[in-house]
Amino acid sequence: MKQWLRLGAVIMTFGLLACDSWFTAPGDLVERVSDGDTLVLKSADGKNLTVRFACVDAPEIPHSHKQKRSKISKDVNQFAWGVKAKTRIEALIKQTDNRVKLNITNSDFYGRKIAEVRLKDGTFLQQILLKEGLAKVYHPYLNKCPSQNILQQAETEARQQKIGIWGDGKFIDPWDYRKANQ
Repeated sequence: MKQWLRLGAVIMTFGLLACDSWFTAPGDLVERVSDGDTLVLKSADGKNLTVRFACVDAPEIPHSHKQKRSKISKDVNQFAWGVKAKTRIEALIKQTDNRVKLNITNSDFYGRKIAEVRLKDGTFLQQILLKEGLAKVYHPYLNKCPSQNILQQAETEARQQKIGIWGDGKFIDPWDYRKANQ
């Protein structure tokens, strides 16, 4: 009888060790927040995966030393809002042990996955950005978003209450900013 118990214990131990999903935290591990609407995730095989937030566009952040030193008011304004968006996403993700859940809707020209991104507790990151006036709905791709109604409602509320970028008369839409600075 003792032999069967030992054998059973050994089998259970190996079975549990072989089942990684029982020991790993749920969700995808965020390696870093690139900007207000882009994450880099670490996959199970150790490779990085870049994920762009579906259906929203956050303000730009400075990438070069020249941009970081710019005194041009449209740059300063865009980058200030971009840094706020990035910082907000970093803070939210940090609260959930750097893990997110993805609903991948597409891939883009650069090979990034396009996804609706939620925290472990279901908090919808795009919705938060829009509610807090830290991003805008990107209408050209809105029809590919399963949660488009939620996103439009969040943006409408922020716009009506003049929250964040909606209360800043100097703010330039991110797509217009990029086009003017190509």
